[in-house]
Amino acid sequence: MADVLPLVEARLRSALGEPDARAAVTFLGADRIEVLRFTEDDIVRYATLGMSAQPMADPTSVVADPVKGPRAELVLTVRRGAGADTDKVLRPLAVLAASPQVEGVVVAPGASLDVGEPLWPGAPFMSVLVAESGGLVEDLELDPPAEPVRFLPLLPMTPNEAAWKRVHGAQALQERWLAGGTDLRDPSRGSVSLG
Repeated sequence: MADVLPLVEARLRSALGEPDARAAVTFLGADRIEVLRFTEDDIVRYATLGMSAQPMADPTSVVADPVKGPRAELVLTVRRGAGADTDKVLRPLAVLAASPQVEGVVVAPGASLDVGEPLWPGAPFMSVLVAESGGLVEDLELDPPAEPVRFLPLLPMTPNEAAWKRVHGAQALQERWLAGGTDLRDPSRGSVSLG
């Protein structure tokens, strides 16, 4: 099968425009992960490139299928300002994108991903909720039997929100955010009311 990463990058560019910065991170035992930054007015989007090179394998499988299995890239959208140095999110994003290769996890909508430290210096978030694909960047169809590449939005969660989500579920948290009019792009927002 042809290398999917040029197709993935082309899809990102067609949806988000030209990246104005990119960085690469390599982890021992994993392929290189790039993070591309796309800036439009006061909105900054960070997208991984490299996670979809291999399908994510079920950690209980004895042998990973080189073609079949879900493929994804991660997209984080934040608003500029409030003194937040969101560009420091590049390494945590690359860590999350490498987790299927390094830890054998399958990243899917509804999942929580925790980086164990603030997403960027001073950020009130240490984890993200993986949202459904198909909104900002359309899924990229590949030749069968390969599954499409899904571009999964990441929604930053405060520690309180992450704990609440573990008990009540992703759907319930998203409903709280909606009901509270939460600006999920605000890099310094507080926790939504969970009472």
